[in-house]
Amino acid sequence: MTNTDRYISPLSERYASKEMQFIFSEDHKFRTWRRLWIALAQTEKELGIDRITDDMIAEMKAHQDDINYDVARAREKVVRHDVMSHVYAYGVQCPKAKGIIHLGATSCYVGDNTDIILMKEALTLVRRKLINVIAALAKFAREQKDQPTLAFTHYQPAQPTTVGKRATLWINEFMLDLEEVEHELKNLKLLGSKGTTGTQASFLELFQGDLEKVDALDPMIAKKMGFEACVPVSGQTYSRKVDTQVANVLAGIAASAMKMATDIRLLQHMKEVEEPFEKTQIGSSAMAYKRNPMRSERICSLSRYVMVDALNPAITSGVQWFERTLDDSANKRLSIPEGFLAIDGVLDLCLNVTDGMKVYPKMIERHLKDELPFMATENIMMDEVEKYGGNRQELHERIRELSMQAGRRVKEDGLDNNLLELIANDPMFHVTLEELQSKLDPKLYVGCAPHQVEKYLDTVIQPMLDANRDLLGEVAEINV
Repeated sequence: MTNTDRYISPLSERYASKEMQFIFSEDHKFRTWRRLWIALAQTEKELGIDRITDDMIAEMKAHQDDINYDVARAREKVVRHDVMSHVYAYGVQCPKAKGIIHLGATSCYVGDNTDIILMKEALTLVRRKLINVIAALAKFAREQKDQPTLAFTHYQPAQPTTVGKRATLWINEFMLDLEEVEHELKNLKLLGSKGTTGTQASFLELFQGDLEKVDALDPMIAKKMGFEACVPVSGQTYSRKVDTQVANVLAGIAASAMKMATDIRLLQHMKEVEEPFEKTQIGSSAMAYKRNPMRSERICSLSRYVMVDALNPAITSGVQWFERTLDDSANKRLSIPEGFLAIDGVLDLCLNVTDGMKVYPKMIERHLKDELPFMATENIMMDEVEKYGGNRQELHERIRELSMQAGRRVKEDGLDNNLLELIANDPMFHVTLEELQSKLDPKLYVGCAPHQVEKYLDTVIQPMLDANRDLLGEVAEINV
């Protein structure tokens, strides 16, 4: 078969980066298995298993990376067991050590510990990309902190905000995700060497009943593999709830990305903000003039996949019988790598979009002009009460009536908003049209938005970016 006559996942062909693909590659997986076997042998030797020699460990290290796939695959056809096939293949390359490879361990020693290691590495990559998305958004927010724009509640025009302030709302959600990523990275623990039902019975026998040596085994392996600890108790596997927690973190990032991308799609419809659009890019096969927000749409599409994918580990976690079953295996091989590959694609797209967004102030001003007379009515009403002792409730009712009249003119007749003229000509109000028009500077209605942007970026975001300066400078490369 060739690459064109069989299914190839779009996650690897179109969306995920090479870096994330490598983390979940066969090479990285099986080399990690061998690193774990080396760590086990070293630890067992250090704890007094004399039959394990330095020559054996040196032989294992010499073949840590050159996986003899042909031997392993041929063996698996015979024994139908992937771990034992790779134990056998490793032994073919390491004849001195073949008798002590995997000594005392069960399949989950390499399988589950590798899964945790790969998730930690993948979360580390996710963290780096997330920080770069936040950095790009922070730059955008600071540049646009003073640009008034119409805000929306219920997708109806509301009191103005600024483009930069809106961007801080996106940043804040990604910051919540960053906290969750860091929590998972801090708390991920290896399974360790727990044996077939989590009792470490095989290791108790191996160390001839010496509990102190059994207790020392897991911490020593954890240290060799770059972890602070192994899980304190388990069955044969680590709790599948760990997969659920990790998948939920990815789903949280997806939700934040979808929210931002949806906002951008709506803003691009209004021609206020636009995602990057390349000179030769085609927006539509039929309508040549179109500039579709395809990157933001793809963010939403992939994010939906990640959020739904989080159900897989949750269900798997709930149906594990007693010390373990195997109905997790096939599902886990799909759901965890694909969740990471998809969120990797989402974050690359987010970085690409946020690093090149274009703002159109004239379109923003046009929409503000249409709605600002309505926004100004609160100030007009307060001035009347303060200067002329008017009744707020009566003034409110009259403004409501005039607003409905102006609204009908706009919606039914397609004419300009004449609310200010109506107010100026109404005997209940003591103000000229010129005075009313002087109140239409959008900056008068954005409240503390520019200050909030500066304060948030200076006190919350910049310290985080300074602490992660070595991770900044990511450039997203999207395939299509």
